[in-house]
Amino acid sequence: MSKQKSPKSLLQRGLRLEYFTLFWNVVGIFITAFAAFKAHSVAIGGFGLDSLIEIGASTVVIWELKSSKEATRTKALKLIGVSFYIIAIYILVQVIYLLTRGSHPGASMLGIAWTAITFVTMLLLANAKRITGNQLNNPVLITEGKVTLIDAYLAGSVLIGLVLNATLQWWWADLASALVIVYYGFKEGRAALREAKHH
Repeated sequence: MSKQKSPKSLLQRGLRLEYFTLFWNVVGIFITAFAAFKAHSVAIGGFGLDSLIEIGASTVVIWELKSSKEATRTKALKLIGVSFYIIAIYILVQVIYLLTRGSHPGASMLGIAWTAITFVTMLLLANAKRITGNQLNNPVLITEGKVTLIDAYLAGSVLIGLVLNATLQWWWADLASALVIVYYGFKEGRAALREAKHH
């Protein structure tokens, strides 16, 4: 039977997960900006901007993990809840914009490769944050893990759209899958703000 990890050890693991998330998303901003410019893809560009929200959420969690104050936890949950809404609203605006503009982005092999790797990485990070958050009994880390999960879903959605656009020229595919993330973002944003009221 494995030895129970101490709260300090779990806290350090949580911080490492957040630092790695920060690093990954900072790198992702530059990669997606280049890929979006080359392919004239609003979807890839939007995914890059989503990384900014993930960076903000990770920063909030690092701030909260380093503070034991209850007021800090409440503020952190509120900020994460707001970030969910920002993600959902941004994606919805992008869907409407693309539909009204009627622009068809080009194929992007770099975009496909990055979103595929990001999809797997964010799923693993989200699961690790959920487990660590539960062991620490830390709702902020658990909630931010859901932000990371949305990032994974968004990567998967964009990936599907990019692949279908590159192979079948179905430029609208990522718009349909993005609406699922819009629903999830509003749902989890509301849950995070509700959780903040209880702290």
